[in-house]
Amino acid sequence: MTIKTTNILYWVFTVLFAGLMIFSSIGGLQPNEQTIEMIHKGMGYPVYFIQFISYAKIAGAIVLLIPGLSRIKEWAYAGLFFDLAGATFSIIAAFGFNAGMLGMIIWFATGILSYYFWTKRNRA
Repeated sequence: MTIKTTNILYWVFTVLFAGLMIFSSIGGLQPNEQTIEMIHKGMGYPVYFIQFISYAKIAGAIVLLIPGLSRIKEWAYAGLFFDLAGATFSIIAAFGFNAGMLGMIIWFATGILSYYFWTKRNRA
């Protein structure tokens, strides 16, 4: 695979992953009753945590989109993956498994592929 192909794939998956993470955080910036019902009442997280995790996800996604910042980018990938794993586990623990949750594979796949091509790019 050429470096050009690696770069293109890196940016495609990174933009998709960052976009998905930003999209998933929008409802938590100003939590509405539905968000509070699910995250606070359903899963037991404090209401203030909803905004905190939403802003953290947006910050992590922005870091992924900024060229360079290698050390911070490692932390952003780690934080976003912890968020995804925690959200998946929390939803299953609180509400049980639902086949609709398989859609989370898209979030995980784009993140894994973004990270894979980022590391491949850095080695080249």
